[in-house]
Amino acid sequence: MSVQLRPAAECRYDVVALGEVMLRLDPGEGRIRTAREFTAWEGGGEYNVARGSAKCFGLRAGVVTALVDNEIGRLVESLIQAGGVDASLIRWVKGDPAGRRVRNGLNFTERGFGVRGAKGVSDRGHTAASQLRADAVDWEDLFGRQGVRWLHTGGIFAALSDSTAEVAIAAAEAARQHGTAVSYDLNYRPSLWDQAGGLERAREVNRRVVQSVDVLIGNEEDFTACLGYEVEGTSRDLSRLAASGYGDMLKRASRDLPNLKVAAATLRTVHTATRNDWGALAWSRETGVVNATMRANLEILDRVGGGDSFASGLIFGLLSGFDLADAVEYGAAHGALAMTTPGDTSMATLAEVRGLVEGAGARVER
Repeated sequence: MSVQLRPAAECRYDVVALGEVMLRLDPGEGRIRTAREFTAWEGGGEYNVARGSAKCFGLRAGVVTALVDNEIGRLVESLIQAGGVDASLIRWVKGDPAGRRVRNGLNFTERGFGVRGAKGVSDRGHTAASQLRADAVDWEDLFGRQGVRWLHTGGIFAALSDSTAEVAIAAAEAARQHGTAVSYDLNYRPSLWDQAGGLERAREVNRRVVQSVDVLIGNEEDFTACLGYEVEGTSRDLSRLAASGYGDMLKRASRDLPNLKVAAATLRTVHTATRNDWGALAWSRETGVVNATMRANLEILDRVGGGDSFASGLIFGLLSGFDLADAVEYGAAHGALAMTTPGDTSMATLAEVRGLVEGAGARVER
């Protein structure tokens, strides 16, 4: 595989994520508007990848983020630690009692069911992570002296503010200088970009960031929104995707981005909130386009985090020396399993992922 990796023995971390971690408040089977109690989780598009890497795949993972040093921030920290992710890279910020200057982010998420789609309501204005600046982190220490094999960040973090886009670029450039592989999940969120310059600004920022990445991840909407790549002649029938325009889309990314080694896309057809077709494909110069097993009518409990779990499975495969076809299978299987449990983050085990890749069924294990 063309992704060059640093030896594990010279690095403290296998995977470090750069992004915001919010407190997720989940009404369970109910709705946000009628809830009287919530389950607390942690979550964030980039962080979820580090958490899956640690908890499911046993990798040494850390997260670069910022939190206000108050009771909510310390709750998020304890959830991060329970997920097996090193919290020592967190930047702690002094808050103000009214939260006028800086605060921690909240994310209310209801799962949806049948014809009622999932809904996320974020409360993340003026958060500590959105105010991170490139010089707040000693990149030379992180990538040089401590050592990191893989950096993962994404378009959600880059969209939070003008400064976070610069942080993402600075981190990716510093990582490359030290031989650290860099992945980036486009993760387009219209609600974040609408007040920050819209689609034009989203493309401007993402086109800058992706110049420094080795592995680019997204879905078909992400590639179109963030980079302007239209998918032509595509069937929504997953059984026909091998002959569709998705592969051509990934090849175009490779032509435009000379540093790119792998491009990967998750594929989803939504029939209802609880029944999706789910699959993935990936491209490299050595392999061309490879397809993961397509799972039609996959039953969904909580779809949030499926793409992040795909990313962590793909990264695990590439760090483990798998060929791209096997790595994308691990990513797709992990994403499928993650969507069978509540919360942003994966509750799957490596044995379960491996079993699904190898064709294990859903019979009761006794």
